[in-house]
Amino acid sequence: MLKAGALSGITVVDISRLLPGPFCTMILADHGARVIAIEDRRYAAEAGATFTVLRNKSHMTLNLKTEAGRAIFFDLIKRADVIVEGFRPGVAGRLGVDYESVSAVNSRIIYCSITGYGQNGPCREVAGHDVNYLSVAGVLDLIGEKNRPPSIPGIQIADLTGGMNAVIGILLALYAREKTGKGQYIDISMTDGSLSLMPLALSFRQITGSPVTRSDSILSHRYACYNTYETADKRYLSIGAVENRFWKNLCEYFGVPEYTPLQYDDSRREEIIDFYRRKIREKTLAQWEKEFSPLDICWGSVRTLEEALESSLFQERGMVVELKEKDGRRSRVLGIPVKLSRTPGSVRTPPPGFGEDTHDILRELGYTDEKIRDLFDQGVV
Repeated sequence: MLKAGALSGITVVDISRLLPGPFCTMILADHGARVIAIEDRRYAAEAGATFTVLRNKSHMTLNLKTEAGRAIFFDLIKRADVIVEGFRPGVAGRLGVDYESVSAVNSRIIYCSITGYGQNGPCREVAGHDVNYLSVAGVLDLIGEKNRPPSIPGIQIADLTGGMNAVIGILLALYAREKTGKGQYIDISMTDGSLSLMPLALSFRQITGSPVTRSDSILSHRYACYNTYETADKRYLSIGAVENRFWKNLCEYFGVPEYTPLQYDDSRREEIIDFYRRKIREKTLAQWEKEFSPLDICWGSVRTLEEALESSLFQERGMVVELKEKDGRRSRVLGIPVKLSRTPGSVRTPPPGFGEDTHDILRELGYTDEKIRDLFDQGVV
């Protein structure tokens, strides 16, 4: 087993600020890549929630609007394998750090741009956030209760999908570079990624000839076999008995074997849903956990985040990791979801302070202490 990680030896420069970019490079860093995150020190006051994804990374400050700042950036680029940026289309070009400029210095560079709507098309310059990307892609329309407004999910689906798609693109480009010796440009749109989450919804529409509507599809509340139910203590559990064998087990447990062949029968679906709503309200969630645990029915407790973190499932899977902070405190962080047998990823270091590694990285690039002091005084770093 190699502790260094599958991406050991790969250097990534991250000049993105919003969630998709830092999330992407966190995954790369978790698997051994050296990631140098760069931000203008003017944004120090805005470093908030996304700063937590700086684990396993170095962080330096750099003002790319200055000539000296760009010179430092290109010193880094000569040694880098990957760049991740999250500016609006055209901004990197105006700064002089776009793919064409960078690849002229390092032809092996893999340059990944992550934007809301992509580098071309009618929305390329439109501002947006996660909720907007989900809206435009048709995803938000399928989230929430029937005949109610769409519900904004509590996690950033478009942002995180964008970050994961960026990781996929970077890994594909690294593999291609092994064969060709050449880098390439990657255009990641968070809206593209959101639409790509809809293959089943599109398939259901094509199969039935009817539009897929909110909380009223085969995999969203229309039938009792795939639904959520309130318990006696106002908690919730989910049933996902899509296949008839699981549904049969559930029906037999509740003493209604006559419902088994009616799993997807529209004529009696409301009756069946009401039956299960009444029955499941008779006991608490803890009681149902004991009752359902031995059954093969595809069910789950609707847990809070804290409950999920405390569960034996994620504890034993290594998805909750204790990390020692610089002040000696221990904090819980999320673990590595991709388990590799020979080159596993790992959580090694806590997030650095804002710009904490600026001096060391500049020294590594050959800058003297006196020159570094000048760069700080001039607002370059």
